[in-house]
Amino acid sequence: MTKSDAQLSPKIGKRERLVQAAMRVFYEQGIEKTTIADIAREADVPVGNVYYYFKTKDQFIAAVIELHAQVLAGAVTELAELPGPADKLKAMVRSWVEQREMAARFGCPTGSLAAELDKREDAFGGQPARVIGLLVEWAREQFVALGRADAAELAVAFVAAYQGISLLTNTFRDPQLMVTEGARLERWIDELAQEPG
Repeated sequence: MTKSDAQLSPKIGKRERLVQAAMRVFYEQGIEKTTIADIAREADVPVGNVYYYFKTKDQFIAAVIELHAQVLAGAVTELAELPGPADKLKAMVRSWVEQREMAARFGCPTGSLAAELDKREDAFGGQPARVIGLLVEWAREQFVALGRADAAELAVAFVAAYQGISLLTNTFRDPQLMVTEGARLERWIDELAQEPG
């Protein structure tokens, strides 16, 4: 959703616009560099109105972490329509590859957020890890459904492959790296689906 989308969607309230704007601005310029004024500008909400909804940047961070969890939950719900676990895993990979241009510019949205917040003394209470943990658990469930006894290890490898290629795609500013790794991950999933667990 872009700034103009928020302006064209009267059903989206100011609070939701602010959270979506914070998610975009945190992703694109990092939490430390972002001011509440930046978020207000992106959301097209007067700065004075922001404090009615959010008193501090930490309140924005908490809301953005929850939005990341909701986005993941929405993606998982859509993938539930697919016939089998291998199809679901490969569809998740394709969704990552579709975001390759953004990954080349800014990395993985959730991974970048988690890495930045981990530098804080409180690590924001481990909340970013909770969101990434949801993805690992979803992947584990898919590998269990494939009959894999090593489902937990495979789930970590699956998410680690995505986080690693997101970092490399961003570091080298090369979206093609994500395409290549996505194709490799799909072949890997097909091989795992054919092997006895």
